[in-house]
Amino acid sequence: MGSGELRPGQLLPPMRELAERLGVNPNTVAAAYRTLRERGVIETAGRRGSRVRPAPATTGRDHIRVDVPEGVRDVSSGNPDPALLPALAAAFAAAAAEGDRAPVLYGEAPVDPELARIARDGFDADGVPEGPLAVVSGALDAVERVLAAHLKPGDTVAVEDPGWSRTLDLVPALGLRTVPVGLDDEGPYADDVRRALESGARALIVTDRAQNPTGAAVSAARARALRSVLREYPETLLIEDDHGHGIVDVPLHPLAGATRHWAFVRSAAKAYGPDLRLALLTGDAVTVDRVHGRQRLGPGWVSRLMQRALVRLWADGAVDTRAVAAAYGRRRDALIGALGRRGVVAQGRSGMNVWLPVPDETGAVARLLHAGWAVAPGARFRLSAPPGIRVTVSTLAGDETEALADAIASALGPAPARSYV
Repeated sequence: MGSGELRPGQLLPPMRELAERLGVNPNTVAAAYRTLRERGVIETAGRRGSRVRPAPATTGRDHIRVDVPEGVRDVSSGNPDPALLPALAAAFAAAAAEGDRAPVLYGEAPVDPELARIARDGFDADGVPEGPLAVVSGALDAVERVLAAHLKPGDTVAVEDPGWSRTLDLVPALGLRTVPVGLDDEGPYADDVRRALESGARALIVTDRAQNPTGAAVSAARARALRSVLREYPETLLIEDDHGHGIVDVPLHPLAGATRHWAFVRSAAKAYGPDLRLALLTGDAVTVDRVHGRQRLGPGWVSRLMQRALVRLWADGAVDTRAVAAAYGRRRDALIGALGRRGVVAQGRSGMNVWLPVPDETGAVARLLHAGWAVAPGARFRLSAPPGIRVTVSTLAGDETEALADAIASALGPAPARSYV
């Protein structure tokens, strides 16, 4: 495979056949296949055999990006607006002072009691079912730990397409297979989820709000349809990502509780800063217990200093979440409206990103870069979905909106020639 003699997608010989051909014990070949699978080089589909993966799982999608030259406006990053993030110094100083008075030592509870109380109140208000709580190092850390707690290499995970690039990298890196699920502004299509579960997917990952890259948010009607499907497959591992909490202006419609094993994760990164590597995880007792168990064998716990700082940020009202959500909403709606007036279709129901289906992704990105705008190529976020580009509106000033819309319309060509079906 390293020499290129085996092509992506090529079927590998059965283990016994290869063992006979090489004159080695079948157990030796089985061990080699297992190592390749765990490293994401090959994937196994039961009786259908093993195939070479399209790309090594360690090849991240982050390399599919635009290098932003000097003088080019960057609307590709996916970052929050620094001006809307809170100052952290006072909160960390207060947390440090509390730590000086009562240092956290080995063997103490991994979750700060006050953080647990505030988090549970928030979950209750949003209709998230009762469950134990864990604190993890960000949303992706939660997804990885929950998948590893229940699945084994070769299992299939249903993922949104287009979806978060880090998730699309993580799943195969764990030796798991992905099956795409389409979505619109209201979230994943229920029929796509049913087909994925019928085909054997053992887990489903759903972004409740501010879906990256499309801005989709699960509506009440879509949530009912999805819960109905999930109840038909109660052994499905359900993972919900509410990373947009604190920056969104649409209500939460959780799916949690529709299956036996579930996890709901709420990150602090978007509202309080990406460097605040902290997310709250709740779920069924077995799932959360397994997450705690693996944490004890690794990092032990997420710094209580950081947990206490977040408690102080919440207690002090450091972020006016309604104002932040409204600011992102105005910028998002302004761009979508400006594009609509130019005959350009775009979507973005929540969060800080706008997704534009395009007929020629590479050409659109290149033409926009030439016009002075750097956007994110849709290839970072797609499995089988049609081409597109992502625009981050978080720092888009009002006087830039019309200029960006003009550039996008020009890059895509005359409106009648565009077709996104």
